[in-house]
Amino acid sequence: MKPRLHPLLAITAVLAATLIRCQQTPLPYDTCGQLIRCGGEDFGYPFWGPGRPEYCGGHRSFQLTCQSDVPELVFGSVNYRVRKIDSSTHTITIARNDLWDTICPQYLYNTTYNTALFNGNNFGQENISLVYGCQSNNIAPGIPSPVPDTYRFSCNNGSGDTDSYFYRTSSIIPEIANVFVQCNNHINVPVDGSSANVATESGLRSALQDGFKLGWTVNNDVCDRCDRSGGRCGSNSNSTDLFVCYCGSGNFSATCNNSNVSGEGGSKSSSSVKIVLPIVGVAIAVVAIVLGIFVCRQRRKRRANKDVSPGRSETKAILAANGSSQALSSGTSTFTSSIPSFPSSKTSETSKEESNGKSSYFGAQVFTYEELDIATDSFSKELGDGGFGTVYFGKLLDGREVAVKRLYENNFKRVEQFINEVRILTGLGHKNLVKLYGCTSKRSKELLLVYEYIPNGTVADHLHGKLANSTSSLFSWSIRLNIAIQTADALAYLHKSGIIHRDVKTNNILLDKSFQVKVADFGLSRLFENVTHVSTAPQGTPGYVDPEYYQCYQLTDKSDVYSFGVVLVELISSLEAVDTSRHRLDINLANMAMIKIQNHSLDELVDKNIGFETDGLVRRMITLVAELAFRCLQQEKDMRPTMKEVVDTLRGIQNDELNGQKQEVLDIVVDDGGLMKGHNTEPPSPDSGVSNKLVGGSGTHSSDG
Repeated sequence: MKPRLHPLLAITAVLAATLIRCQQTPLPYDTCGQLIRCGGEDFGYPFWGPGRPEYCGGHRSFQLTCQSDVPELVFGSVNYRVRKIDSSTHTITIARNDLWDTICPQYLYNTTYNTALFNGNNFGQENISLVYGCQSNNIAPGIPSPVPDTYRFSCNNGSGDTDSYFYRTSSIIPEIANVFVQCNNHINVPVDGSSANVATESGLRSALQDGFKLGWTVNNDVCDRCDRSGGRCGSNSNSTDLFVCYCGSGNFSATCNNSNVSGEGGSKSSSSVKIVLPIVGVAIAVVAIVLGIFVCRQRRKRRANKDVSPGRSETKAILAANGSSQALSSGTSTFTSSIPSFPSSKTSETSKEESNGKSSYFGAQVFTYEELDIATDSFSKELGDGGFGTVYFGKLLDGREVAVKRLYENNFKRVEQFINEVRILTGLGHKNLVKLYGCTSKRSKELLLVYEYIPNGTVADHLHGKLANSTSSLFSWSIRLNIAIQTADALAYLHKSGIIHRDVKTNNILLDKSFQVKVADFGLSRLFENVTHVSTAPQGTPGYVDPEYYQCYQLTDKSDVYSFGVVLVELISSLEAVDTSRHRLDINLANMAMIKIQNHSLDELVDKNIGFETDGLVRRMITLVAELAFRCLQQEKDMRPTMKEVVDTLRGIQNDELNGQKQEVLDIVVDDGGLMKGHNTEPPSPDSGVSNKLVGGSGTHSSDG
């Protein structure tokens, strides 16, 4: 009888594979040696971005992107082009991207940056003020304008008799300042001192493109010492403010010859030698033990065979032959019953790729529970609660920030919703839909979905939630209209792809730092190819659910249109969809809006802080959006527009196409059939005839970097 060596070989192979993986695992020391290559320039510490994880940077504010081979930084709501960088002097020259091709941007933001990290005082900066929407008739007849014509530039804002100007902020005189008091808006933009004394529009454009210089002050001295000791500058993965010097022999708080090992770095990563040697020792010990056990068992078998008589040996062979198939059958049954299974056709479909040796569902990466437990710090950083699970912040080993949704229960129904969301999201590709990175196996300890992390909360947070007060000045009408358009575009894309979302609400509309939309939460979504509706018991969120859906249990794409109508009303009113503290007739926002609109009381519904009463253009646009919301909220689904029609209408409103031939405000009138029409009224204020696409609200927007 030949010895059977396959158990020993299997164990050895596993240990060898583990050893190879450990050797190939990239360490921070290796990763942080990689530079960001963009626009022919190389960027190292304190910057991070493509190819350099965040822990290789000095602070979150130093994130670089590379758009069309142009390196960019983002401070607040403004993108900045990187014109020049000098690591030896720790300086960077940047220029505003929104003023690169035009001096008439769509949104107006002051130039701001984090003064704790960047310093511009030592480089001779000077501010140039750009002033927009100045009425030429503010100057008395016969008196020439104190502002030279060379400082005037034109912006095609459709408002007729308005001018725009620029001037060197430090050289403004009272006569000119008095003129600019009557202008609609202005922003300040720093430029290099040598370019500040410009007197023509072409000189202004050149000065803005030349940009201005900043110096960064983030661990400059200690990073220089780390470099000289042969290390790589970086930061602690739990706090990007804490400097770490990544070295070949470990991670240290100052230099590579410093014995003071940083808390996380020393415990989480060490040198290849420190990892490999213990594994080699363990592998040798395990192989020796297994080999010893194997040899002992073979000796015992040989002794037993010598002691057995021919008769007993024959009986033993017969018993073994008769019992072998039963034992095999029993063993197989036990193995099968030990694996949890979910009897569903979808389950077998998702398992196809696993049976071929691939770790994915419908193309989505499959994570282990242990990976995500580490990434979320044992699910300690909760982002919010949903209808089906809690969402946690996490950070993967490759540096990606993620939102991990943890489903409440691991039962048949939850598995179906879990697979449904994975199947739908992996088949979609739209810039305003949240991206699914992956999930756990359906047989995992818990059902977890891994999404891209969207850092700026939800639309509900900004309208009437935890961020409403802190961002009210930034959440202007123009931002809200953009949110409506992007959300509608994402839903129209879903409908074109044969998908009904079924849970459209402001809590499921996420926002990034630039207030760009990411529609999320597809647990209730359904595919409806080749059918006109989906029959199912009503599900969704109170206040958003289609009333016809309650009556006949028939779900159509027009159900999403109704829910989006509620979102539109929230955007113009900043009120919650359901609020039991309101009058009983106004608890449901959709009902409240329909009544206010029918009674010509739109001013009682609209948020007072978004320019409805002070800006004629904003008043017109809000009135038209309210008309669209009224159409979306019709009781009969056939009276509602499609999402494609909604997108086209909103874009027309934004481009001022629907009211380009008339300057009067459209009031909403409801005829006997319940439909809406507009009629001309006298403007409520002198400003109502002004059309200014440059100004998104009644005031200047600014934010800290």
